[in-house]
Amino acid sequence: MKIRKMEVIPLIQRGLLLKIYTDEDLTGYGSPMNYEHGRTVERAIHDMADYLIGRDPRQIEDHWQALFRSSYSRQMPVMLSALSGIEQACLDILGKSLNAPVWRLLGGSCRDRLRVYGGVGGGQAPEDYAQNAISRVEEGFTALKTTPFPDPVRYIDTPAMADRIVARVAAIREAVGADIDVAVDFHRAVSPAMAKILLKELEPYRPMFVEEPTHPENIDALLEISRSTTIPIATGERNTTRWGFREIVEKKAAAILQPDIRHCGGILEMRKIAAMAEVHYIALAPHSAADPVGVAASIQAMAATPNFMIQEFGGGAGDAMFVEPLKFDNGFIELPQGPGLGFEISEEGLEANRLKDWRLRNMRRHSEDNSVSDF
Repeated sequence: MKIRKMEVIPLIQRGLLLKIYTDEDLTGYGSPMNYEHGRTVERAIHDMADYLIGRDPRQIEDHWQALFRSSYSRQMPVMLSALSGIEQACLDILGKSLNAPVWRLLGGSCRDRLRVYGGVGGGQAPEDYAQNAISRVEEGFTALKTTPFPDPVRYIDTPAMADRIVARVAAIREAVGADIDVAVDFHRAVSPAMAKILLKELEPYRPMFVEEPTHPENIDALLEISRSTTIPIATGERNTTRWGFREIVEKKAAAILQPDIRHCGGILEMRKIAAMAEVHYIALAPHSAADPVGVAASIQAMAATPNFMIQEFGGGAGDAMFVEPLKFDNGFIELPQGPGLGFEISEEGLEANRLKDWRLRNMRRHSEDNSVSDF
């Protein structure tokens, strides 16, 4: 079996769909990271295609090592995004060639279904967050995550700003009760000093975790924050490969890792990250806030991972893009049984989800002085 062609399709859900065609009429799908630089990732994929076309897609580890080690800087997110999508697509082909789901090729499943959480949005008013949370629970979710930061936060902001942020989380907790898990995503929107203030105020509402209380570049700052609170700290959506997570794990700077299958290095690399974390009693709650192909690939990896905790479900179950959506029931995704990544792409759904406009959108500024804020 040989790779004969590679195609990249931009998606409206901030995603990319990679299709790898073989000379035996098997097509593999992968989900490389997009996040505002999809055209650059697409170029990287075509550069890697120069090496891959004409080669056996089932030689996955060898191809991964060759492409990874050939880079001058191994941790470049653009390169890892391209490599992650390629690895997923090759595993999809391998599973289809053997008529087996990827999770079975990883040694079989550790569970029959995988817990997922849904996102809760809102504006300024706490009651909007509460109502949206109730709606998500009515859809069947038993765990939720919210980002209660509609406005940029200053390095040290006012007590009034802190009160507004906490009030949104408090409204969700009051609306859904103690039987529903509620996570809070700080989204790197605050300084370490401000994060400590907010974490103390949020402790009475017992979040499942607080995600990314600071930027991931400074592990010691993250460790300091983790030691300041009883709330479990989660991080990792911007980190790539085992090497990118090593210091977090060794210093125990977080209780939960959140690698994203679309740029951490792929399915096999996510499993290696998980194994490293397991030794230190750290759980995995993979990030996936975009297209459903990434969710499906992540589920394959986590089905066979003992220290899996919960999966982000921002991309949905493929209702529009998959011929048969992944089965969601009462807060869980049922273990996919189909070969490869476990789905078939609907060509009509794919066309409806094709991105037509590549413009950057994630720019934020402070209203007081027009200075740029972190997104």
